[in-house]
Amino acid sequence: MVRVFMVVLALAGAGLLLHWFLRAEPRQILRALRWGALALGVIVAIVLLATRQFQFLYGLAIFLVPWIIRARALRNRMKSARGPTVGQASEVRTRFVVMQLDHDSGDMDGAVQEGPFAGKRLSQLSLDEVAALYRAALAADQASAQVLQAYLERMHGEAWRARPDEGAEKAAGAGKAAGGPISAGDARAILGVGPDATQDEIKQAHRRLMKQFHPDHGGSDYLAARINEAKEVLLGDR
Repeated sequence: MVRVFMVVLALAGAGLLLHWFLRAEPRQILRALRWGALALGVIVAIVLLATRQFQFLYGLAIFLVPWIIRARALRNRMKSARGPTVGQASEVRTRFVVMQLDHDSGDMDGAVQEGPFAGKRLSQLSLDEVAALYRAALAADQASAQVLQAYLERMHGEAWRARPDEGAEKAAGAGKAAGGPISAGDARAILGVGPDATQDEIKQAHRRLMKQFHPDHGGSDYLAARINEAKEVLLGDR
């Protein structure tokens, strides 16, 4: 009876594992495999130590260490050769809007957080409506005004700049004030990188964003400053 119960339990566990495997993202599977291999290695090491198989443990370490070093070096080379991730996006959070910056196309869109258009995306609003939101932000929150100004310049261009008493004139009113210091989490969101991003990946994300959102390329001083600040928070002067 115990044997039957163990078989049923093993089959149920295998079924749950297969269900997770089919639904999980490749990144999650690789992480699980890494932790599983680490746990197995720890168990084997404990067993060898408990049975005093020191010679075998020493030989296993000599065999595995070079392979681990090679695997890490190969992984870093593959990540560098892979280049930018398709569809990667960054996020800048302000009081009035949470703005997304597409690394590939340079397009911008955002979710309105405050005001009469709260809950809508900027792409759903007309130029007049975004301009009204911009004027509200201009009076209440400089960081929001800077981000909305960048959106209007990028996505509405000539139509925005041609409006009387707005465009360039209003841009001067927004000033060049930054939105205050940012955390490491905010910096990763701005650059569109994860917590485990390498130094090279952070630098690559910074370069891609600066090519898209530098003032000389149709971006804004505010966005360029935030992108640079995000890199400094994560890497310092490196």
